Order: sequence, then structure tokens, then C-alpha cells
Amino acid sequence: MGTSLTEVGSRLAGIMFIWGTIQQLFPQILRRRIETFWNRLDNYFYPYVEITIDEFSSDKNNEIYSHVNNYLSTKSISNDAKHLKAEKFKNIKSCAVILDEGESTIDEFQGAKLCWRFHKETFRDDSQGRNSLPIEKKSYSLTFNQQYREIVTEKYLKHVTEEGKAIEFKNKKQRIYCNNNSEDDYYTRWYGLWKHINFEHPATFDTLAMDPKKKEEIKNDLVAFSEGKNFYSSVGKAWKRGYLLYGPPGTGKSTIIAAIANFLNYDIYDLELTSVKDNLGLKKLLMETTSKSIIVVEDIDCSVDLTGKRKKKKKEEKDNESDSDSDSDSDSDSDSEKKKSKKLTLSGLLNCIDGIWSACGQERITIFTTNYKEKLDPALIRRGRMDMHIEMSYCRFEAFKVLAKNYLRIETHDLFEEIQRLLEEVNMSPCDVAEHLILKNAAGGPEICLNNLIQALKEAKEDYITLLHPSLLIHDFKG
Repeated sequence: MGTSLTEVGSRLAGIMFIWGTIQQLFPQILRRRIETFWNRLDNYFYPYVEITIDEFSSDKNNEIYSHVNNYLSTKSISNDAKHLKAEKFKNIKSCAVILDEGESTIDEFQGAKLCWRFHKETFRDDSQGRNSLPIEKKSYSLTFNQQYREIVTEKYLKHVTEEGKAIEFKNKKQRIYCNNNSEDDYYTRWYGLWKHINFEHPATFDTLAMDPKKKEEIKNDLVAFSEGKNFYSSVGKAWKRGYLLYGPPGTGKSTIIAAIANFLNYDIYDLELTSVKDNLGLKKLLMETTSKSIIVVEDIDCSVDLTGKRKKKKKEEKDNESDSDSDSDSDSDSDSEKKKSKKLTLSGLLNCIDGIWSACGQERITIFTTNYKEKLDPALIRRGRMDMHIEMSYCRFEAFKVLAKNYLRIETHDLFEEIQRLLEEVNMSPCDVAEHLILKNAAGGPEICLNNLIQALKEAKEDYITLLHPSLLIHDFKG
């Protein structure tokens, strides 16, 4: 064995000597032809190409590495890989099972077979002294036949990246943000303009008390929006959508926002306009929002004076003021104009949600809520800004059946007919109806809750009739 290895070493040395001699003695053109022949010979015996993807590139996180990590987390389980490891990070819903050190897995794409292998090297940084912590260098290598080079470089890697992004988006924990109103520049530089916590609201469209046809219409619109990247690009519009939720208090405006966020798996940015100083501050806030998110402005009519309605001018004073007073008033008017220019204005808000600044992030939804739609300026809620107007009305029978299923786990009951008749005559919010359906006594059954709701509806009806006709006696209507 030792003799054979010695012979192989001596032959390789001889080949290298001959190659060095050829490089010195033969013309450059001939050397190139020999190199071409040698490469063909090498490719014939080893026709594989290897691409290495390191975790870090130029001391920065390599995004492709994380996408590959996500992609392989769904591939390695279904193949022959025996050595795997599970990882779970803070902002990820579920754990990811990925390849362990030295393990490999096979993937196929458009007829090409590709081999992924995970590598990990551990070493110490001698420049940090004897007590330096070990450093891990992680990477993936992708090996494939060179005949598939074009497919891999132009299609497969793009496919892996897109799939990895989709998996990361699906597994990430949702967040809800609120704008940071701190005036400390150091604080905002360090922590940003938004604060966040994990969003864990359980609302879904299945549990939403709303007419099923209206729910289906909203869901179809959301799906069309989320899948409309190519469409929005083809028509030259920013990939955004606006919804106006309006209706009396307690009708579920906040709940449907949570249901939309859970349906699309989007983050929520709860924008408090009263803490925004001016138009520039609003632009800075929107620049820090991410794609695949919902920007919410609740009670838009109460946030700031953005109605845009022109007020009637005051009557001119009869007495002419002195020159000095006029100068003083002029200065006062000038100061007033300067103050107005530093405030958040309707035009500034419109520019951010529908102007050129609306394209600072893709795949975003803007939602306004209000109890009084008629108070809003028409320019704020026109189509193109608020594309879909959704009325959140009082509880009717279809919405009641959803609540009965959610709270009482029943889909029909003998008392439903009477409840349906009363709901058509009385305006009661879904929030109030739900409160009467909560089982406050473990020994009580659904019938107790339904009777409580019927009694509450009858009392509401009596109060309404008494309000319209005070001369009538309440007991006349109890039968």
C-alpha cells in the first residue's frame, strides 16, 4: 500500500514537472489549447459544479443562506437524511428541522438532481487572546452536474430564494406596532420610530359575527390583493389597498382588523395621528413600515382635524385698526401660518396614502375606522384611497347564528325564531349580543343565555318605543 502511494506521488510530481516545462517552452496559443483540452478531460471525469453559500459575506448576514435554511427545513425530513437538528428562534412560530453537520440531502428541479450538504467549521480567533470564544463558520454547498448550470444559476436559486422567503413569512410571529412618541432623539435612533409586541389576537373570519356573503366578499378581495403583484405592476399602480370600516360602536371594527391580519398573516401598524407632529414625521413613520403589513388609523374623525371642510369666514371688524395694530396682526398671521405648516395636514396624509409616498412599501393595506362616515372629507375616502367601504352594522340574525355557534356551540334552537323577529326590530350591537350569550354559570345551559338575550331585546324595544311615544305605557307592550 505504501509503495503504491509512493508511485502515485512520484507520477503526479512528474506530471506537474512536465506541465511546468510545457508552460515555459510552448507558445501561449498552444498552451491555451492544451489547457482547453485538459479542462475538457477534467470535466469528463468530474463533470460537477459546486456552489458554496456562507452564512456571512463580508462580515454581514448572507440573506441567501437564511433562505436556503428555510427551504431545506421542509426538504430534509422527506428524504434520506439521518442526522438532523431542530432550531427555534424567538420570532418564529414553529421549530425548524434542518441538516446537521456533514449531512446531505437530494433535491430535484426541472429534471436536474442537486445535492445539498451542510458544513460547519469551528476555530478560535488568535487575535482576541487565549480566552477567545470559539467561532463557527457555517455554510451550504450545492453540487450538480455542469449540464444543469444554466438551470441552477438562472432558475433554481431564484426558486429556492422565493420559497425560503415564503416559508419565513408563513412561520414568523405576527407583530403589532405603535408609533413611538418619544421626543428623545437618542431613544428613537436606538429603538426606532415604532414599538412592537407579538400579535396574538384569536379573531378569524370564521368567528366574525357578520353576514356570510359580506365576509366572503371581503375574503375574496383580500386574496385578489395578496396575489395581485403582477396585476398592479402591469397597470402601473402601487401595490396597496385601502379599506374604510364605518358603523356604530361595538359592531366589530377592531375585530375585523384582527381577522384580516390573521387571514393574511400581516403585521399591524397602529398609527396614532395625534402623536405625529407634522407631515415630515408621518413620512418618516411610513418609511419604517414593512411590506405585507396593515396600517390602521382608528377613529380617523377624532384623531386630528383632518376633515378638510372649509369653515365660514368671520365677519370683518367694523372699526379700522391703527397702523401699529395692523403690523402686529400681520406678524401674528405670519406666525400662525408658520405653525400651520409644521402641523399634520389633510394634504400631507393624502400624499402618504395615495401620493408618490404611498409607493415606499409594497403589499400594504391601509384601514381607517370611524363611527361617523358623514364627518369625513370626501377626498379622504374616495375610491383609490379607501377602495372598499365596509359597513359594520347592528347584529342581525345571520351574525347572531355565528355568535351562538361560537359561544354556545349550537346551530339551531327553538328560541331562534323569536330572536330573529326581535333582531329585525331592535338595533343591538354584536358586542352586546355576545355579552348575553356568555355562560356566566357553569350549571346553566344555552337556553338560559338565549332567554337572557330575548329579555334584553324586549327591554331595548320597550325603551325605543317609550322614547318615541312617552305617553304610552311600557306594560302595554310586554305581551
